Amino acid sequence: MKLETFFWKKPTGWSVKSFPPLDSNQTLVIVFGAVQFQDYLDPLMTLKNAYPHSHFIGCSTAGEIFGSTLIEDSLTVSVLQFQTTSLKTAFCSLQAITSLSNPFQRQESSYQAGYLIAQQLSDPQLKAVFILGDGLQLNGSEFLRGLNSILYESSVLNSSEPIVIVGGLAADHHQFKRTWVLHESLPQNSAVSAVGFYGDDIAISYGSQGGWTIFGPERKVTYSHHNILYELDHKPALQLYQEYLGKYARNLPTSGLFFPLALGTPLARKRTVRSLTAFNEDTKSLVFTGDIPMGSIAQLMRGNYERLVNGALAAALITRNSHQRKMGEWEQQKLTPSETMKVEPTLAIAISGSGRRLVLGERTEEELEATLDELPPGTQQMGFYSYGELAPSGVASLCELHNQTMTLITIRENSS
Repeated sequence: MKLETFFWKKPTGWSVKSFPPLDSNQTLVIVFGAVQFQDYLDPLMTLKNAYPHSHFIGCSTAGEIFGSTLIEDSLTVSVLQFQTTSLKTAFCSLQAITSLSNPFQRQESSYQAGYLIAQQLSDPQLKAVFILGDGLQLNGSEFLRGLNSILYESSVLNSSEPIVIVGGLAADHHQFKRTWVLHESLPQNSAVSAVGFYGDDIAISYGSQGGWTIFGPERKVTYSHHNILYELDHKPALQLYQEYLGKYARNLPTSGLFFPLALGTPLARKRTVRSLTAFNEDTKSLVFTGDIPMGSIAQLMRGNYERLVNGALAAALITRNSHQRKMGEWEQQKLTPSETMKVEPTLAIAISGSGRRLVLGERTEEELEATLDELPPGTQQMGFYSYGELAPSGVASLCELHNQTMTLITIRENSS
């Protein structure tokens, strides 16, 4: 595999004098960028013309990651040319499935979108899928149910290794108005895109960790519908949220990112984290990125610098250990620059919940430094701040929706 990373930013433009000559039908171009690039297409068109035969995937962000640096109002790009791995892209418009103005139909469209994406990619040689979806219109829980209804069940029926499913949800820098994903290298609203990796030589590893602290009383979810929360302890959810947040409530839904919701049961140690994306004054309800199950116990969460950076570090260690199991033991000693060049390139995609960035503030890059320092030699990192992260949890093979985690995804091809 050949790998090159670069970026575009005003006023200097592209960070490379010329684009790496890696265009082919086995090339993947990954692009993360600010939401305004839907209105200013010149850099994306230039990139499209430079790689006419390549596969594209990308989305809008709440901040772009390049190495250990946070960049704004930019495009960050990775170009991966595979030797033996085949690629196929898939796309689904949520608007084409059903009306997005009806919240009940929106749940059905999310499930159907997952089903349709899986249909487009399903194949006995499929080994992994990388997904990017609309961070405001998509219910990530329902989408994954639709996706797994084909991909996970087919691997079980064929007694094959589970297909690795990873990805994230697009953001719009906390504006909560529109997000985009790339389709045929150009931005599209209200959509999902994915790329499938085929063949035995692809190695994709992942790790996901939060670092938030639970606080406040437990409340029971007494009325919800999929990702819409109406009542906690039989009281309007929006009203309770406003009471808890106090002065922060006037900045909803952005301020809700500082206080994600932890869901679980009294007996379960594992908590599911959900982020607020919208609210409805008329119904006093809250809209989250994934399902809020009836009967679950909900508590607010808050973060601090040390716990969040430690969470990012833990995600990097999980990812590195997973990578080592797949690719063999890495060199233990520090490599010289010349020795590093001999290491097969690895791309790390860092997808971090946008609320983490709000809490970390000026120290945001410290979590990016923590991840890159722990990843294998030869790793190049890029990524984005998101409205949701997609990856299996722990030893489980089934992909789950996460919120406010640092989720790391490494991509490498075994050329031996």
